[in-house]
Formats: sequence, C-alpha cells, structure tokens
Amino acid sequence: MLKNYITIAIRNIRKRKFFAGINILGMTAGITACLLIALYVIDEFSYDRFHANADRMYQVGLHEKFGERDVRRTSVCPPLADAMMAEIPEVESTVRMSPWLKLDIHYQEKSTTEYKVFFTESNFFEFFSFKLISGNARTALKEPNSIVLTEKTALKLFGDENPLEKIVIIGEGEYKATYKVTGVAADCPSNSHFSFDVLVSADGPDNYFKLNAWLNSGVYTYFLLQKNTPVSEVEKKFENIVTKYVTPELQKFLVNSLDQVRKSGGIYSFYATKITDIHLKSTSQFDIEPSGNMMYIYIFGGIGIFIVAIACINFMNMSTAQSTGRAKEVGLRKTLGSLRSQMIWQFLAESMLYSLVAVALAIMLCYFLLPAFNILSGKDLSMIHLLDIKFMLGAGIMLLIVGLLAGSYPAFYLTSFSPVEVLKGKVTSGLKSKGIRSTLVVFQFAISIFLIIFTLVVYAQINFMQQQQMGMDKENVLVIEAGDRLGKNGEAFRNAIAQQSGVSKVSFTVNKFPGVYSPGVMRSARSSGDHFVGVYRADFDFQDVMKFEMKDGRYFSKDFLADSTAVVINEAAAKEFGFDKAEGQEILHSPNGSFVPAHVIGIMKDFNFESYHDKVRPLAIFPWPFSAANMMVRYEGNAQTLIDNTSKLWKQYAGSEPFEYSFMDENFDKLFRSELRMGQVLSVFSGLAIFIACLGLFALAAFTAEQRTKEIGIRKILGASVGSLSMMLTKEFIVLVVIAFIPSAVLSWWASSQWLNEYAYRVNINQFIFVGAGVSAIAIAWLTVGYQSIKAARANPVDSLRHE
Repeated sequence: MLKNYITIAIRNIRKRKFFAGINILGMTAGITACLLIALYVIDEFSYDRFHANADRMYQVGLHEKFGERDVRRTSVCPPLADAMMAEIPEVESTVRMSPWLKLDIHYQEKSTTEYKVFFTESNFFEFFSFKLISGNARTALKEPNSIVLTEKTALKLFGDENPLEKIVIIGEGEYKATYKVTGVAADCPSNSHFSFDVLVSADGPDNYFKLNAWLNSGVYTYFLLQKNTPVSEVEKKFENIVTKYVTPELQKFLVNSLDQVRKSGGIYSFYATKITDIHLKSTSQFDIEPSGNMMYIYIFGGIGIFIVAIACINFMNMSTAQSTGRAKEVGLRKTLGSLRSQMIWQFLAESMLYSLVAVALAIMLCYFLLPAFNILSGKDLSMIHLLDIKFMLGAGIMLLIVGLLAGSYPAFYLTSFSPVEVLKGKVTSGLKSKGIRSTLVVFQFAISIFLIIFTLVVYAQINFMQQQQMGMDKENVLVIEAGDRLGKNGEAFRNAIAQQSGVSKVSFTVNKFPGVYSPGVMRSARSSGDHFVGVYRADFDFQDVMKFEMKDGRYFSKDFLADSTAVVINEAAAKEFGFDKAEGQEILHSPNGSFVPAHVIGIMKDFNFESYHDKVRPLAIFPWPFSAANMMVRYEGNAQTLIDNTSKLWKQYAGSEPFEYSFMDENFDKLFRSELRMGQVLSVFSGLAIFIACLGLFALAAFTAEQRTKEIGIRKILGASVGSLSMMLTKEFIVLVVIAFIPSAVLSWWASSQWLNEYAYRVNINQFIFVGAGVSAIAIAWLTVGYQSIKAARANPVDSLRHE
C-alpha cells in the first residue's frame, strides 16, 4: 500500500512539473532558512552546558543602587569566596578569576601579546570542564609563577617544541617576571560565556584574592552548589555576609547608614546567576564578554516559523487552486471503492514526498551556505553541528510538520465530498471559491510586510546610533594603545606625533571611551548624600581632541597650577550634586581610600560615552598630566598615512614592542554590533520570505490565467485591451496585498516599539517606513503577477478558444 501511495504521488508530481517545481523550490528555501536559524538557536542555548556540573554552577554578581545609578556587575570583592566557604554550608566549592587586560609573553626571540588573560586559583580545571591537553589538572596552577597556555598561544611561542616546563618572561620593564609553563589547554569552545588564552597562577605572596578588601571589585567568583539544594538558600545568606563584612567598610564612605540608604530605595546585595543562564539571561551590564539576547532568539525563531509557514501556504494555495481536478479524482476513487482514510493517506504521502525532497535539499544547502551564515550571524558553526543529533532530530520533525501542515487541506477537505455530488459537478462552484486562497495570500503578505517594516526600523535605529550627535566628535580620532610600553619615552613620542602633518592635537588618557573606570562614591562638600560617579583621567588637551562643549566654566589648563586638585563634571553629575554652575562648588572623592576635596572648575554638556541602551550617567574628569596607557590623536586627512608614520615613530621610541591602535568611531560602532548583525539577518530572511511568497503568487497567477483562458479570449474578441485584461487579472492580487498591509502595520508598530524600549536613546518610528513597506510590497506583487497577466492578455484569442 505504501509503495502504491508513493508511486501515485510521484505520478502526480510529474504530471504538474511547473507547480511541483514551485512548491519544492519554496519549501526548500523555507526549510533551509528555518534549519539555519535552528542551528543558531541550538548553539545559543548550548552555552556552558559542556561543564560536567553545569546544573549546579553559579556566578556571583553584585547589585548596587545609589541615587539614580543602578548597576549590576559580575565582578565582586576578593574575600567573598572565602567567606562563602566558611559561612554558607550549601556551597560545595568556589573558584575566582581576575582579568589581566593585556599580557606580553616572551620566549627567547619570540613574543606575543595576549588579551584574554586571567589570574586564577589552582582548582580552575577541577571546577570547570575546560580540557587540559598537557599537564596535571590538579597541580598545573598550584605553584606560584606557573602559567597555562592554550594550544593557539603555545603555537605562537614554541611552534612544534614541547612547551611544558619551559620558562617564559611576562610583563615589561620593571614589571617583568619569569613563569614556568605547567600546562597546555585546548582552545576554549565557542559556546562558553568567557574564553581565555592564558591562565596565570594567583598563588604567591602577592595573591590579590587574599586581600581583605570588601569594597574592591575585579574578581569573578563562581561557586558549586551542593546537590539537591536550592540556590535561594545561598542568596539568603549573602545578606548575612553583607551585614557582617561589607557594611562596616561601606559605612566609612557613606554619610547615611546602609539601612537608611536601603529605606530610600538604595541596594547593595550579592546575587547568583546559573552558569547556563549567563549568555542569554544575564542581568549584568558588565559581563566578561558580550552576551546574547533572548529577544533575538524570539525574533529569529519567529522568522524561521514565519518563513516555513509561507512555504506551506504556497503548497496549500496550489492545492486549493487545483482542487477542481483533484475533487473529480476523489469522486472517481470513492466510486471505485476507495476509503476516505486511504485517500487521506494518499494526499499526505504526496505532501510528505514534497517535504522529504525539500528537507534533503535543505540539508545540502545548509552545508554549502554555512560559511556565509557564520559571517552573517557571527557564529563558528561547522559540519559537526549539522550532524548533531539535535539538529538531525529537528530536521526530522521539520519534515513531519511541513508535510502534515502542507497536506492537511487536500487530505481532509477534498476527501470529505460525496462522490455523487462531485461527479455531477455540484461542488465545482464551491471549489472555485477564492475565499481560502485569498485568506492564505493575505496571511503570507502580512508576514512579509511585517518583516519589511521591522527590518527598516532596525536599520533606522542603527543609522540613528551611527549618525546621532553624541555631544563629542568621535570621528578622526586615532587611539594608540599600550602607551605604557614607551616607558620614559612617552612624552617624546607624544611630541613627535604632534609634529606630524595632519595631526591637530594629542592627549594622554588613563582609560578610553567608550566606557570609564568603575564609578566611585563622591559627595558634595555642602550637603550629605552619596553619589556614584564614573571616573575618567586625562591631560590638558583632552577637550581639544574630543571636542566636547562646556555648559559652564572651563576645562583644565596648564596656566592654572590649582587645576591639579580640580575636577570637571558633566551635566548628569551636576544634577546629582545639585549644582547649577561650576563656580564655588566643591566635591569630595576618595582616590586613596579617604575623602579629599576637589574644586569644580567646569560643567560639560552631557555626551554619550557609553551604550545607547542607557542614559548618560554622571561623569567626573580628573587631571592626569603624565604619559598614560592611551593616547588620543585628533587628525585630518588620510588615516593610513598617519598610521604608517606613527608606526615608524613607535619603532623608534618603543623598539620591538608591538604597535596597537584603533579608531574611536569603530570602538563605538562595536557597541551596537549585535544590532547591525540582527539587521543583516533580518534583511536576508525578509528578502527570502518575500521571494517565497512571490513564488506562490507567481504560480497562483499562472493557474488563474490558465483557468480563465476562455474568458480572456472572449473579452479580447469583444474589444478588451491588453492593459484592461492585465489590470483585471492583477487587481484581485493587489487588493489582497493592500488588505494584508493593515494588520501587519499594526503588529510591526507594536513589535518595533517593544524592541526600541531597550534603548534610552531611540529613533522615532517614522510613518514613511510603513508607507515605503506597503508600496514596496504592492510593487513586488504587481511585478510578480504582472508578467503572467500580460502574457495571458497578449495571447491569441483564437488559440485560447481552441484550447477550450
């Protein structure tokens, strides 16, 4: 029986090659898109699940809220882990890591600079399930001055030589130290919320983790929960640790007690995040590495479902369009004794065959399109992911869903008619009804228009973030990093750069935008109340480089010696302190653990120095009249010429040290890389959705023209023009697209508004976006249907009538 079903299905496909080709092409494109999106979603949900105890591993975070500043961070104080082990029995073990932003490693004549470097504890490889290829997991980081490299890093330094027990030199100048390579780890998997290239043992006399500094941060702390224990028990006992250890230290810097701060809405508490939730559900603004976004999972997942739905609708539309012929087939089969259940299976077998061919072709296409999809999505997926059991299971489920969904109409609707009525032609008029087809076309184009509008809004927001005036000029600013490698030659190098053609100003800064130091507690000298303010340190030329404007007062100047104890704040900070002007104002800050005064000499107009997701936060700039880690160069003219000249000067003043640089506008652009990537993905899949919808519309128009061949011939004989006939055939489809525009416009406006709510600075949704999307959809539909309409209208009426 199954063989008979398949044989008949193949015969029907061969009989209607054109429509079968349209169906298979549309279903293949839709399933390919859905499977690629499924690969993306599966990978996003796989983060950190490779750890043996992932279900019991948690990261500790700190939630601070003082005034209007509300911060959740993943770096906490060094002694917290020891206190947890001593006072929270539900904690089985802990491990700490502290990042080292940049590390120079030398071995004989070779050297490398690594940026993913962590100081960590000896149980690192016992806690996490990162693979150690060479060395002992228990002892690799136990001894002081021991270091573990990844395969990639070891290859840079040692080539084919065995790295174990080799001595390397890390650091520069007076900070140089010798370390022994005690292990080589496999390169970190791409689905880890953090990755490393170098691990350095924190054990030794200068172990930062042993400092009793409860208000310091910079330590990532993880703990393993005891089996069958709710994490809420640990979080409850965090409060005892805060009360016992943190409050006495915090009270030294707060005017009011912590209890009073909390009563006024303030927060200071530790919290736990399951390691498998960090990538997609982290609530921290400062993760170790950029995390994913659950909203994007919903968006991409929805797109995948929409595209497959459009492909299935194509199949159903063609089934309804050809329903007259198939109904006669059903009538004859029933007359000859076929059961309805047998015919249902026959129709489902046909749709399943379509689905099987489409899924097979889709998997092949996924293999060839995977490199391009990796570039588009920023992933590192490979053939291994295609062979993953979850992916193959998903492909099988997709086959069943698409086959059953697409074949449901002909299988259950067409087989329900009485054979007598079908053979007498009584159901023909009903089958020619366009109600079902019209509804499905409306649904298809509603989805397509929705995707067009949402994509246009995403790009409008991206353009807004790129072009919006930030209050400073981030264009034409070269950022030279690792200025500390210049040693005593920093000032000489700066002067040499300033003399280069096209260079207008040069400034040393301790840190760089985007971002600032962790906020520090500050007070107004004339009032009580604590404020968290971002700290930045720069020299006298910083304003000339960044071109921000002053609302009141002035910036630092070499002409005023008193500026060494001055501060410049932004409008957000002035609002927090209650300052209307700079003159006569003073704040208290604690650079070395005790409060010292700084007189305010200027108030800057607010400029956005961080992400557009958050409002401009309070900022204080303190003078730094020395060479520093970063150098900002304002230039005009050709950037490559400046880089070439600067590179030569770097070699002159820094010797063999690597020359590292970036551009400030590109650094800011990285903040919305995920939005840009989403825009690209949306563009591709929106285009694909429209293509699939147009395939169905094209086939439907061809079938409609074929069904109305006799009518068209008679109208031409009676004098109808090609234009009027083409309009007659096209009009009904255009009306359907116009109807589809209304619900899609409402839904896309709501969805776009929800997405834009994530941004403190956002574009206004322009009505022209909706108009443009609607006009585009109508134009695309007209072009799709127009060809078939004109072809039918230009046909010789004699041939048309002879055909009938």
